[in-house]
Amino acid sequence: MSKANRIALFSLGTPQMRAFHLTWMAFFVCFFAWFACAPLMPVIKGEFNLSAGQIANINIAAVAVTILVRLVIGPMCDRFGPRKAYTGLLLAGAVPVIGVAFSQSYESFLFFRLLIGAVGASFVITQYHTSVMFAPNVVGTANAATAGWGNAGGGVAQAVMPLLVAALMMLGVSHGWGWRVALLVPGVLMLIMAALYWRYTQDCPEGNFDELRATGVNIESGKKGGWASFRTAAGNYRVWMLFVTYGACFGVEIFIHNIAAIYYVDHFKLSFEAAGMAAASFGLLALFARALGGFISDKVAAAGGLNRRATLLFVMMLGEGLGLLWFAHSGSVAGAIVAMLCFGLFTHMACGATYALVPFIDRKALGGVAGIIGAGGNVGAVAAGFLMKGIGNTQQTLSMLGVLVTISALCAVAVRFTASDKSDGPVLADNKVAA
Repeated sequence: MSKANRIALFSLGTPQMRAFHLTWMAFFVCFFAWFACAPLMPVIKGEFNLSAGQIANINIAAVAVTILVRLVIGPMCDRFGPRKAYTGLLLAGAVPVIGVAFSQSYESFLFFRLLIGAVGASFVITQYHTSVMFAPNVVGTANAATAGWGNAGGGVAQAVMPLLVAALMMLGVSHGWGWRVALLVPGVLMLIMAALYWRYTQDCPEGNFDELRATGVNIESGKKGGWASFRTAAGNYRVWMLFVTYGACFGVEIFIHNIAAIYYVDHFKLSFEAAGMAAASFGLLALFARALGGFISDKVAAAGGLNRRATLLFVMMLGEGLGLLWFAHSGSVAGAIVAMLCFGLFTHMACGATYALVPFIDRKALGGVAGIIGAGGNVGAVAAGFLMKGIGNTQQTLSMLGVLVTISALCAVAVRFTASDKSDGPVLADNKVAA
């Protein structure tokens, strides 16, 4: 069995489509857990009497450890396979997700929030798994769709968590316990998802990596796996260009997830629930926008080659930067939400267009490539967190980020493919079957 050359959306009958659906579902649960605390920060701020500096530290902690874990998880996929890597991450990540509900101080909350950041590495496994399951003619769409639907977990968390707290309080749960009980939900979901992923997925169309290696089958996605994959990827300049662009699009996405709700409360005086719904609208764009970015990338590549993918990314990054400047200078709630939706559309599409390029950088070091570029997103989010802490004003930080994103679009232009790179496309597309 080989890579699928089409996406049979309503099918679970093949390993490719089971991986497609279970990987976006696992990613959705991880993102829901990762950002479950963010819309509750107005309540948690009062619970622990947090200062602006402490909130900034929590936001930085939420994304900092993900940098390291994303760098490690890509080579681990090459070495152990995405099935084992995802199951292990879901099981390990559930511990701090549940633990944060029992924190009793700023310090313990910060500690668990730091550890929760590890689940953000789920993105790398998601992109890895679909990359080894789908052929080049649809891999951009498959990567972007699974990532986008998974990313929507962050937006759903923004809307659902405040409503869940309100529902618990209506049932008689105290204000102090409401947010804690609500935070147990994503932890339990992660444990359920781990069991499903282990049971119903396999590493690649032919089977699981360890079984294939035992029979002498060469695994295309890794040069013996592990750190050899990382070293190979690190030596490719295109990886670092996309590291920057992903920091500027996904990094901004994470930053907005962490600050949107509290920004709407503090700057526009919205209620807790209304701020959560406004913030959710940004995350829910991922339901279609990221997939749209990957789909358009596939189409322009079919018409004009791999370099068209990079040019498209440049255009999307420009749209994101200009839209972010608009959002930063919006003077009304309605204007801010419209601006957020506009720049959010370009942000999500840019994320999809970035990972539509990933499978073509070096397919024999796919784990390393996916891990390094994925880590770039979190580096961008951490840098944005430190920028806000240094400036001390969210609106000014957003404005500065708009300028930086616009400049970073130039890195997309620098990503270029040679004639030998382009010649790989037809070879990769040979002998693929539909799923």
